[in-house]
Amino acid sequence: MNFSLYIARRYLFTKSSNNAINIITLIAAVGVFAGAFALFIVLSGFSGLKEFSLSFTNEFDPDLKVFPETGKTFSFTDDEKERLSKVAGVAAFSEVIEERVFLEYKAKTHTAFIKGVDSNYQQVNQIDSSLIFGTWLGKSEFQVVAGNGITRILSLSVNDYQNLLRLMVPRPGKGQVTNPTEAFNSESAIVTGVYSVNEELDSKFIFSNLGYARTLLELEANEVTAIELKLTPNAKPDEVRTEISSILDEKVVIKNRAQLNETLYKMLNTENLAVYLIFTLVVIIALFNVVGSIIMVILDKRENIKTLYSLGAAPGTIKNIFFMQGALMTIVGGAIGLVIALLVVWLQLQFDLVMITPTLPYPVQIRLENVLIVIATIGTLGILASYIAASRSKKALQV
Repeated sequence: MNFSLYIARRYLFTKSSNNAINIITLIAAVGVFAGAFALFIVLSGFSGLKEFSLSFTNEFDPDLKVFPETGKTFSFTDDEKERLSKVAGVAAFSEVIEERVFLEYKAKTHTAFIKGVDSNYQQVNQIDSSLIFGTWLGKSEFQVVAGNGITRILSLSVNDYQNLLRLMVPRPGKGQVTNPTEAFNSESAIVTGVYSVNEELDSKFIFSNLGYARTLLELEANEVTAIELKLTPNAKPDEVRTEISSILDEKVVIKNRAQLNETLYKMLNTENLAVYLIFTLVVIIALFNVVGSIIMVILDKRENIKTLYSLGAAPGTIKNIFFMQGALMTIVGGAIGLVIALLVVWLQLQFDLVMITPTLPYPVQIRLENVLIVIATIGTLGILASYIAASRSKKALQV
């Protein structure tokens, strides 16, 4: 066994005759344990919250979405549809028309967005699984599915054939409007269902059939505002993007789910980094105890150090003894803290120990990247602290 490692183990795991040294060493080990434990718990909790927040966008947004580079609409011909359906990696696609509309129901009004979708939309997005009342769009053109927020604002009733929902949009064209009644296109529809994703989306979108939206907006038969695509599990998004761009004659912009929610992703990543830095500072403070513990051991073992030096141990070898003692303290304390933290997170996943609401457990996730982050953080800072403290052994030889 390595000489320095053998002596370091003896110093770490054998009780000192000085009780103060034992207490300081125990406090240092507990500090490392607490730092590793807290860092992993916080990272796992934030990973769970991040996944929980993104689950709403994953339910509503497609894998890829095609927009016109300029203007609001672009042409999507039958030939382009056929070619797009043959692209490797594309599981399904749906034509979409989105535009701001003015809603009116029983003298109540609200501004929202109409989202006209075709029959393939349910293959691209599972929005119909978010229905909390009623049914999804049928074959009839004059049907809509409203968000839960919109139904509350307008006091909408499902399948109320006596009171239809009125949708209005500004009529396209140029010039001054002389007759206000001709300024808007207007259509009525029956509300067949209510969906709920999150508060923002529930008050923003109302779904209709594609033909209904085209009629309301006076668009051509092949005009769309976007194409939403679902990719196969083994698809390569960059290759699919390139092929889609080559198929469509008009210039388009293709965005993935992260780009569609760029602000949300940036916010979550920034918060994750801030949380990591804050708890890394806590770990650094805890590792000061390791530095103090090793320095106290060096002071306590001055006579032993001189004896080892007289027996031929080089200053570097003596330094390695205390460096390895600090490294062992960091490894043992960090490993125990990480293992117990993993157990706590696993218990939360299995038994819902902490609840946000009576039906919603606090979301956590066990991720390999979080384990590696904790190991790298504790290991790097622990080795640095041990090296700084072990350097004091040279001064002990000079006393």
